[in-house]
Order: sequence, then structure tokens, then C-alpha cells
Amino acid sequence: MTSGAHGLTSVFHRPRPVDAPALRLIGFHHAGGSAAVYRPLVHHLPDDWDLLLLDLPGRGRRAGQAPLDAMTDVVATAVADVLPWVDGTPLALFGHSMGAIVALETARSLEGLDRAPVWTGVSGRVAPRFSRPGETPLSTLDDEALLRVLHGLGGMPERITEAPDFLERFLRVVRADLTAVDHYRPDPSRSPLRSPLTVFGGTQDAWAPPSAMHLWRRETACRYAQRFFPGGHFYFLGEHFRVLTHQLVRHVDACRTATAPHVA
Repeated sequence: MTSGAHGLTSVFHRPRPVDAPALRLIGFHHAGGSAAVYRPLVHHLPDDWDLLLLDLPGRGRRAGQAPLDAMTDVVATAVADVLPWVDGTPLALFGHSMGAIVALETARSLEGLDRAPVWTGVSGRVAPRFSRPGETPLSTLDDEALLRVLHGLGGMPERITEAPDFLERFLRVVRADLTAVDHYRPDPSRSPLRSPLTVFGGTQDAWAPPSAMHLWRRETACRYAQRFFPGGHFYFLGEHFRVLTHQLVRHVDACRTATAPHVA
């Protein structure tokens, strides 16, 4: 299937189109980020995997659209974007930080439509049912304080403060994203996923500490795994992309093998 067969191709980066893929992997970026953060994945994926990287409104291929500040709208947009690509090809979802929420909720929505992914990976984000009492929401910080926090996390555009126009746009987008995250309140009584879930994180990530990540186990009634790597919130950047991708592929393949029909 060529990219022209899909009406919403323009919202995705598709670094290496595969017309008849064995699997389609969709990536969801972090707050303030864009699809570009995942481009290095393509260098380490199997040749027959198709990689689609979604830009949410306000950045990348959707820079002219207003960013969304409600998670329900973010997820509805993501699901609408993904559905044209659900064509019988096995589908896997991966998201980091805010993208972890988007991946999880997109997987839940697809399951509700009987289009469940074969695997969902979440990274750098505490579980939906985890809370930090008394924590100040990032979206309420003033510009200076917010930039300090973001610089501390890493993954910020280089020399961003030297370009006032770009900085203003970035802060508008990241505040909308963080508002959506800060007000995200899933129903605690909802049913877990019926498909596999793998959790990734950095061993020194103060925002998603390994000690808190076990609560993700409640989000699936299926196969569950955890994998942590040395580093902080953006543990996978640079040369470590290769290691993360290797583990991602291994977990997806294990789930596909476990669910594949046996041939007599």
C-alpha cells in the first residue's frame, strides 16, 4: 500500500515507506515535542516494518493548527489519524512521556473498535493511577520556572531562548500539552487493556522513577513487561536509540509470536 492510499498521510512522518509491511509501528511524541524525535528509530528497525510518526496539532506538519489542551481531544485526534492505517497489518504503538498517555488511550480506543494493536509500549511516564500529593502542575509555572524544569529534563531544542519568536511558539505548544496532561483523569474503575503492554524508562528519571512504574501493571490484563535503561527522562537520545529500538523490537516480536496461530 502506498502512502497516497491514505487521506491523512500528511500528519505523519514516514521516514522509510514499506508498501506491504510485516508490522506498522506508530510513535507518539512527548509534550512540546514533535514526530522528529523518533526519526532515529528507522535506522534500527527490521526492514519490513513501516514507521509512522505522528505530529499532533501545533508542531511539525501541523504547525499552523492550534495546539490541543484537553487529553480527550488529543486522543480523539490521534485515533482519527491512526484509523486509516488500520488495514489488517499488525499494529504496534509507542509513546514517551505525554506520548505514553496518548499511546495507551489510543490502544484502548482501538480495542473498543475491535482494532486492537498487537503491542503498546509506554516510556518515561508514571502510570495513570499514580499521583504525587501536593505536586505543582507544570502548566501553571511561569515561563522562567517552566523553562528551568524543561532544561533539567533534557530534550529541549538547542539555544531556544535565543530565538524569541520560536520560544513564544514553543511555550504556547508545551503549555497546551502540559495542560492536557495535568488534567488527565482516567476513570479508576475502567477495564484494563486486553493486549500486551511494555513499560520503558530511565533509571535516573525523577519524573518517572522505576519504583513507581509497577502501577502500569494494572493497565493490562494481558502480557506485561518492564525494561529500564541508564539515564534520565530522555534516556534514549543519541547513541542509546539503538538499544531502545532493539528492546522494542524484541518485545513486539515476543508478543506477536505468543499470539500467532499455531500451524499443524
